[in-house]
Amino acid sequence: MRIVLVGGGTGGHFYPLMAVGEALREHDKREGRETEVFYMGPDVYSAESLNALNIKFVYCSAGKKRKYFSLLNYFDTLKTGYGVIVAFVKLLKLYPDAVFSKGGYTSVPVTIAAALLRIPVVIHESDAVPGRANKLASRFARIIGIAHNDVAEFFPKEKVINVGMPIRQAFMKPVADPHTLLGIGKDKPVILVTGGSSGAERLNDFVLAALPKLLSAYTIVHQVGEKNVEKVSAAATSLFTDQSALANYYLFGHLPQEKFAAAFQVADLIVTRAGSTTLFEIALSQKPSILVPIPEEVSRDQRSNAYAYARATGAIVLEEHNLSDDILVAEINRILGDSQVYQTMVEGTKALTSDQAAYKLADILLEIGHSHE
Repeated sequence: MRIVLVGGGTGGHFYPLMAVGEALREHDKREGRETEVFYMGPDVYSAESLNALNIKFVYCSAGKKRKYFSLLNYFDTLKTGYGVIVAFVKLLKLYPDAVFSKGGYTSVPVTIAAALLRIPVVIHESDAVPGRANKLASRFARIIGIAHNDVAEFFPKEKVINVGMPIRQAFMKPVADPHTLLGIGKDKPVILVTGGSSGAERLNDFVLAALPKLLSAYTIVHQVGEKNVEKVSAAATSLFTDQSALANYYLFGHLPQEKFAAAFQVADLIVTRAGSTTLFEIALSQKPSILVPIPEEVSRDQRSNAYAYARATGAIVLEEHNLSDDILVAEINRILGDSQVYQTMVEGTKALTSDQAAYKLADILLEIGHSHE
């Protein structure tokens, strides 16, 4: 059996695909077979993740559609059209039994080509409001998996299944000694700050401004994005005459999977943007959170995600245009200083997601694949 995975551009699209890849490999081990799995897109994104699961990369051009005027939109439309031709030829050669898409601009040429070739398509929408790629693909998808109930109204109801969010196994298995793995102390409550795999400059700025008020009481684990390490490190250093004050500040560019899972495990509170993958990883780890979504004019899905998640779990949403370091510090102190508030937020996460979503999607793909053989 052959299955093609597509969707990328961000870790929020790519890593749920790897979670489904892990589930497919578990099926293979149980049943003594080897499913051929391919990842199609304009770049590898993470060669390490693909190699670990024996997933083969297949190149396919894709163009990004920006929400603002840009001459690049014209050239990227041509790139997408060329991508459909490339995808058609490569899918015809591979002729997989199913295509699984997580959306994003990289998925568009592949799902269109699959529809033209009558290859079954399964999609998954992580956000509370669907992206344009999944809206397009929903017209010819066999099954539409969702993580938020709110998004069901945007799709044909007969195709929709709420499967939850596919999450990598690293976030389900306790790390033996997470503090040692991260190299951090155990004497203070831990706040994890993450802006996603690429970091978030505005979120970094708010946290930096709050550092002098936080470090006396908390350990801060701050994932800033590789491109921001030098800038954030220099800014943090300049805040303190006595550099020993930074002993409880741990700055990382990109946290690899095991360390990221360890950071979730040790965190008492998580401050984050509102990408769906991260939110459901937080829910699975049963941790309170403060969400600072990307402003709606830049990314409308994050604001919708944040409020849908907050309604379900009691998480706090602080919108960027209203945020200050004083407000951030006050909310952190309130949550960590009130055991009832803290426990209410923990309890709110428990019913939101499960660890079975990747397996449900793998089962769907295998069932469709068998019927397509």
